[in-house]
Amino acid sequence: MGVLLLAACGGPGGGSSGSEAKAPAHVAPSQAAPRKSSSSEQPQPAATRTDSDTTTAQVSTFALDVDTASYGYARRTLAEGRWPEAGQIRPEEFVNSFRQDYAQPADNGFTVHVDGARMGEGDNAVVRVGLQTRASEAAARRPANLTFVVDVSGSMAEPGRLDLVRKSLHTLLDQLAPGDQVSIVAFSDQGTLLASMTPLVSRDELHTAVDSLAIGGGTNLESGLRLGYDEAAKAFRSAATNRVILLSDGLANQGDTQWRSLLDKVKEQAGKQITLLTVGVGREYGDELMEQLADNADGAAVYMSTEEDAAKIFGNQLTTTIELRARDAKAQVAFNPRAVESYQLIGYDNRALAAEEFRDDTKDGGEIGPGHSVTALYSVKLKPGATGQLAAATVRWQDPDTRNPAEAGKTVDVGDLSGELWSKAPVRLQVDVVAAAFAMYMRDREAFGLDLRTLGQHAGRLSAAAEDPMVTELSSLIGKAAEVA
Repeated sequence: MGVLLLAACGGPGGGSSGSEAKAPAHVAPSQAAPRKSSSSEQPQPAATRTDSDTTTAQVSTFALDVDTASYGYARRTLAEGRWPEAGQIRPEEFVNSFRQDYAQPADNGFTVHVDGARMGEGDNAVVRVGLQTRASEAAARRPANLTFVVDVSGSMAEPGRLDLVRKSLHTLLDQLAPGDQVSIVAFSDQGTLLASMTPLVSRDELHTAVDSLAIGGGTNLESGLRLGYDEAAKAFRSAATNRVILLSDGLANQGDTQWRSLLDKVKEQAGKQITLLTVGVGREYGDELMEQLADNADGAAVYMSTEEDAAKIFGNQLTTTIELRARDAKAQVAFNPRAVESYQLIGYDNRALAAEEFRDDTKDGGEIGPGHSVTALYSVKLKPGATGQLAAATVRWQDPDTRNPAEAGKTVDVGDLSGELWSKAPVRLQVDVVAAAFAMYMRDREAFGLDLRTLGQHAGRLSAAAEDPMVTELSSLIGKAAEVA
């Protein structure tokens, strides 16, 4: 079976065999241990293993991304018998919606996992780079200052939409600890303060404020965000996690609706350690704005359409929702040109970085919470008879408080690849490929040369092997897509 090279990052550093980035001069060990550094001792670059006559590496660099909104919204549209719009499909968010089971680090950094498998009998392969942070117990997390910015405009009048938002907020308020504080802003034509920063010892007052949310007016998202960030700034606590949580359909139609102004505002506040979580709701949804807000605000974008989603985001995954393990996290994968003919990164289209930006700590990366995993898949064309090192993967991040940089890395050899993907590779890797291929098919109608029928067969088989309700759901979604197509 041939491999169709999938869409890669659209900017520098996400390319293929045409990359002219130079490999560092030193040789990476075959199993690179995690490395840490202070700002006074910069970490050294990771490298492909090269012979003296080969110094050119093929380098892919991107900011990490834990968003999952694209998968959540596609799930809703398919359930309603609609085909998702191509621009709302981001393959990495499909992959990152699924459990990975990577080993966790012992400290507050990352473990790096690299594996892959051959595709068919030729020289095509898929390579997976997985990054994992350490989970933390809710009791061990730092206190949080949370500012909810809630859309109550007329576009939120869809039956059940505001009810779901209220349910989500009540769920989170019940999960928070006495050391946490919450403020609530509502917006329609203008932003309105419903509750200034209030300690959780006054939880009943906050529940009352949530119950008072009522629909009416236009969608002045800019006014709501400005008021929300103002409230967060007034109550800023250096020893706490300071986060704004925007719950909206993202359909701004009043105030300053120019995205650049909104993005600049949230980026400025992120520099002051106030981050953003965007929570999308609604059948009609401004996906691109909500995703861009999260990316520029050192945050994440999620989408919810059911009470189960609300429980997961604001209950079961509370610490990953509101806390940070790493700021400005980036990944760089250097492919050995003696072994790799070409490669393509699947997804991360708007997270691409130039190779030299990897260690430029002024360049924005992704913000990662405790217990989060991030997965990147590459479609790779090997050179005939390739042996030796295949690639070296490195992750770089900053401590959330001190901003000191640190790195961890790992390499993979051609001989480490599993045999044929669908019969020899780990189940979780197979699930990742199905999820990515499904996204690519919905966006481009092409993915690894597979059609929906074949993807559905693989998903059905894997749902039994994985014993994971999410994989069973994926199988069902592929079936729904086949009906809609």
